[in-house]
Amino acid sequence: MAPQRRGGPRAPEGGGGAGSGPDRGERRRPSSVKKSRSQQELRRKWLKAAFLISSAVLGGLLSWSYLKNEDGVTEVLAHSSESLQDRFVEVPCSEDYDSHKRFEGCTPRKCGRGITDALITREEAERIRRIAERGLSLGGSDGGASILDLHSGALSLGKHFVNLYRYFGDKIQDVFTEEDFQLYRDIRQRIQHRIAQAFGISSSSMYLTKPTFFSRINNTEAKTAHDEYWHPHIDKVAYGSFDYTSLLYLSDYAEDFGGGRFVFMDVGSNKTVEPRSGRVSFFTSGSENLHRVEKVRWGTRYAVTISFTCNPDHGIGDPVLT
Repeated sequence: MAPQRRGGPRAPEGGGGAGSGPDRGERRRPSSVKKSRSQQELRRKWLKAAFLISSAVLGGLLSWSYLKNEDGVTEVLAHSSESLQDRFVEVPCSEDYDSHKRFEGCTPRKCGRGITDALITREEAERIRRIAERGLSLGGSDGGASILDLHSGALSLGKHFVNLYRYFGDKIQDVFTEEDFQLYRDIRQRIQHRIAQAFGISSSSMYLTKPTFFSRINNTEAKTAHDEYWHPHIDKVAYGSFDYTSLLYLSDYAEDFGGGRFVFMDVGSNKTVEPRSGRVSFFTSGSENLHRVEKVRWGTRYAVTISFTCNPDHGIGDPVLT
């Protein structure tokens, strides 16, 4: 009987024979089939779930990739969380400078962009920001972008601009101090020397040029074309006189505001700078540095734009409190 018991369990595996009786192997067959079908169904459900999950993940990655490419930002040149001694990236010069009079020893032959957190202290940046806050408290745009130009006196007011020196007269003495203007001049000089050093030119061959101004940006809807700060542009094309542009940031990205990053729009691979209080970003002003500013989504972004020309005819003096 032992051989029959050993052969019984093997019969279902081998298919059984025509004269086989209903031994114990055959009686177990329905249970074994049910178990096998249950395992197959479980595998099918698991594979289906895995497919749906992987499809969702892949779809998310593709969407992220699309949005990333739409935004164009693929590299951060400077994070707001890092403190940079100096960072410089050289880029080929455009032909924009050829359509203007060249000034040897100043007109860019070496082009690029630089970033430093070692030129202006955060304490100095805070003092400069307070100058901007006091001045802009006198007016402000109805839209999301307001400017204050200490040189010309231009101040955003509603949908227009006024000359704050004429508009407010002697009251300006209660808003600004000579110490404010001296700090502004000192910071301008430091930035000018740093630009000259980076591009291998003489700082004495550079002249401050207009417009040079404070900016305050929030997420208020634009009311006029002046409020639409986010469009790509080239400083040399927009202003003509610009040869070197600098920005001193007076607030921190992701802490004081969201959005509002500065984007160099390079072909195929844009670069972005995250503002940090006291950070100076500077660059040659031609189309080699096509750029834009992202829309500010929340909070308030403060900065000051200080630009330089090689043409003495386009130079301006430092602002003076009179």
